[in-house]
Amino acid sequence: MALIERDRRETVVLVGVAIPPTTVVEAELSLEELAALADTAGADEAERVLQRREEPDPATFVGKGKAEELRDISNAVDADTVIFDDELSPAQSRNLEKILGRTAIDRTALILDIFAQHAHTLEGKNQVELAQLRYRLPRLRGKGKGLSQQAGGIGTRFGGGETKLEVDRRRLLRRVTKLEQELKELSQNRRTQRKARARSRLSTLAIVGYTNAGKSTLLNRLTDAGVLVEDRLFATVDPTTRRFALPGGENVLITDTVGFVRKLPHQLVEAFRSTLDEVIEADLLIHVVDLSSADPEAQIRAVRDVLAEIGAHEVPELVAFNKADNLAARGAGPDTDALLARLRQRHPGSVFLSAATGDGVDDLQTALSDRLRALFRVVELRIPYPRGDVLAAVHRAGEVLSEEHEADATRVQARLHEADVPRFVEFTA
Repeated sequence: MALIERDRRETVVLVGVAIPPTTVVEAELSLEELAALADTAGADEAERVLQRREEPDPATFVGKGKAEELRDISNAVDADTVIFDDELSPAQSRNLEKILGRTAIDRTALILDIFAQHAHTLEGKNQVELAQLRYRLPRLRGKGKGLSQQAGGIGTRFGGGETKLEVDRRRLLRRVTKLEQELKELSQNRRTQRKARARSRLSTLAIVGYTNAGKSTLLNRLTDAGVLVEDRLFATVDPTTRRFALPGGENVLITDTVGFVRKLPHQLVEAFRSTLDEVIEADLLIHVVDLSSADPEAQIRAVRDVLAEIGAHEVPELVAFNKADNLAARGAGPDTDALLARLRQRHPGSVFLSAATGDGVDDLQTALSDRLRALFRVVELRIPYPRGDVLAAVHRAGEVLSEEHEADATRVQARLHEADVPRFVEFTA
């Protein structure tokens, strides 16, 4: 398999297809994002093609005539790879490569490649490699060199390095099994860490949001975490957890999670599920939105779609519109005023800030304190002495503020999460 040359960037042609209900405008925005993804992966866009179709062509996705047109365009610009904005079936990929005479990959392969470049921890590398293997297994064919793609390196990286595809399916399946076992063990370690945090009774926050919305910048602003910040998509994919104090003095744990994107590969969501459990088990999500993006609402929908997929859609959420300084740089005007008014109306209680300059961060911290206090309730319980198990459960679930020993019971005042209150309702004093 030809690997990407480290001393040069690939030249690529980008292809988008507007298929109802996707509009041409939405397809154009998605194609613009695909260009940013390609740049992050190490490729230069030579040409961009957008097509309208009523439905995908089963054989080539774009139709044989359009595929031949793409071949001519690719030859004219001497493109290494053609990247499609929608996921291609294994048959479509094979048919396109025959017509194009070069590698044809899709958005999924491109995103997996970027994650392969940016994952640095053992868990992150294993998660990405597992996602890539699950993606590639149905696309392998033949023996020996027949398993490899024709050319190009975008979309071919595994984990922290580059793995040859000239291996048979059995070896890949063994590797998948090994990775799944290793990730299971790492996931168990992560669960143990979460239990330790729970015993510390610290509230947990998780920063979620679209890629490049400024999540790592916000974590650095709040905690001096020193996380890498670049103006690129998926600059960081490994989660980082830090401790910091809110204005009222309450200590909390905050985790920066992987960024989301439109059409985030299902294989990646599945592989990162143990990491994304940090989101599911958080007390509150800080949903960071790039206020200066072309369509903030579309980014919000994309993030919430992924949250729903992993089962975190019911976790309380505070929307933080970031990069207000970029919006201010455009200057005030009717369009800007209308955007701000619409966002405030649709997302009551949201905050507007700039993590880069620090403006509005105090408002965010105040809002976090208020929202966390609203999630907890101080209750008074009267627990009979024979029910020591209940008293122990109260200590595990929340913060015991006081205990008084009466004739036949212990009177307890405790601060509990709203979700835990019903467990002890029969002991309410």
